[in-house]
Amino acid sequence: MGVPFERRGKRMNECIEIIKGLSTGEYFEYHGEFYDIPSIKIAPVPTEPLPILVGGHADAALRRAVRLCDGWMHAGGDGEELDRMLSRIDELRAEHDKKEFEIHVISLDAYTVDGIKRLEDKGVTDVIVGFRLPYQVGPDTEPLQPKIDNLRRYADSVISKF
Repeated sequence: MGVPFERRGKRMNECIEIIKGLSTGEYFEYHGEFYDIPSIKIAPVPTEPLPILVGGHADAALRRAVRLCDGWMHAGGDGEELDRMLSRIDELRAEHDKKEFEIHVISLDAYTVDGIKRLEDKGVTDVIVGFRLPYQVGPDTEPLQPKIDNLRRYADSVISKF
């Protein structure tokens, strides 16, 4: 898209501020390093604030999520790494007195009742489950019936236990 990779974090910060400002329904202007928006007002606007969640595993991304957003999205990885990031998010939330905060994760723990409870105890609010490797390239060639069977098994073994 012709946008330099460098300083993408600062660019994202500005985008978040712009989305928040425009979604209030009031006149809004923004003058930043990357974006310069004259005073404008959009309508209609959402009846409630839009929840903004960001992803990323770097410390800068975790700081951005807590400082500017309503939640964080995890993109997968091993359990120890996730635990480290969840601990860091807890630290940042305490620093910023951020009580309400969504945490969406991809974790193998999401496939068992005990795992879900472990994630919940660590502050996770939502889990993302799937039955296909999320980074698999190419078309999904699995027939529909195995997908339905996987969903039913998950519903019976995990969802129904809550």
